[in-house]
Amino acid sequence: MSQTVPATGLQLRSLVTKDGKLELSLAEVAVPEPGPDDVVIQIEATPINPSDLGLLVGGADMRTAKASGTKERPVITADVPQAALRAMAARLDQSMPVGNEGAGVVVKAGSSPAAQALLGKRVTGLGGEMYTQYRMLNVAQVMELPAGATSRDGASCFVNPLTALSFVETMRMEGRKGIVHTAAASNLGQMLVKICQKDNVPLVNIVRKQEQADLLKGLGAKYVVDSTSPNFMEELITALAETDTTLGFDAIGGGPLAGQLLIAMEAAASRKMKEFSRYGSGQETQVYIYGRLDMSPTTVPPGVGFAWNLSGYLLTPFLQKAGAEVRAKMRQRVMDELTTTFASHYTAEISLAEALDLDTLHAYNAKATGTKYLINPAK
Repeated sequence: MSQTVPATGLQLRSLVTKDGKLELSLAEVAVPEPGPDDVVIQIEATPINPSDLGLLVGGADMRTAKASGTKERPVITADVPQAALRAMAARLDQSMPVGNEGAGVVVKAGSSPAAQALLGKRVTGLGGEMYTQYRMLNVAQVMELPAGATSRDGASCFVNPLTALSFVETMRMEGRKGIVHTAAASNLGQMLVKICQKDNVPLVNIVRKQEQADLLKGLGAKYVVDSTSPNFMEELITALAETDTTLGFDAIGGGPLAGQLLIAMEAAASRKMKEFSRYGSGQETQVYIYGRLDMSPTTVPPGVGFAWNLSGYLLTPFLQKAGAEVRAKMRQRVMDELTTTFASHYTAEISLAEALDLDTLHAYNAKATGTKYLINPAK
């Protein structure tokens, strides 16, 4: 039993060619027929996350971007530098769908009881290809939203909430006592503040504007440090020393900030040394880079001691490592606290065509902290 749906729908596609061109466009694609354990979702809300932008615009120089096509079927083209092409060899000349997560109503369902039980229900899903009007997923990839929740409420149920929860789980798994987080006024950062308050976890938040500091303090954050302050390092060291924090999660990636976290952790640990050692405190410190808001090289200067660690961080490997029980617990918590702890805030809601408006694209591609766009393919 399925509702009547169109044979085709629009989907946003990203193409990088071997001759160094990015092309963004809307394609007409067939709405698939679900298998026994599949459901087809009419997508009503799907967020633009930094991880989505990596696939959407690739390594293109968006300063060269140009618009063509029509208002209903816009096309964006831009140049891709040769260095970026080398890193994207596996995707060249392939038109690729975009969008990690989203929410909407199940309009077609397979024959299995699990699939049929979702027909007509509002669900959230993770599986890629979400910047589309209709998306088919296996029932294992979706969660039914709580009664009264809208697709806008459920659009960002996976990437940010599970990433924020994974930070706290990682802290526990590594036997550490607190967390320091950069770009802390983001949607994810605000979730982390609320999680750490509920779980009694010390959290040091790093922002770069006074209004961002005010926002987090309004949520109850105790430790908020402004990286533009002339006393930034001293304030950071003091906060890390008070909280015994030796674990950091950095959304910036490039530039000096990750190195500054490591230096501050070492300085905080050194304050507790009873004897001098030329090898530093010996305290193991760890910073994970989970985003690249700054694409410049990451710099780690002297002063970090000899027990520091700097590495990349992805949600999917963590979830695989954590196991089924932890994954289920995290997902259930997101559903239980969907409109409180894990509420997302959006700058604007746009259509698929509006996502390819050049001015709008430049706005969301700026990846400014606290700025987040939501695509409504049904708009």
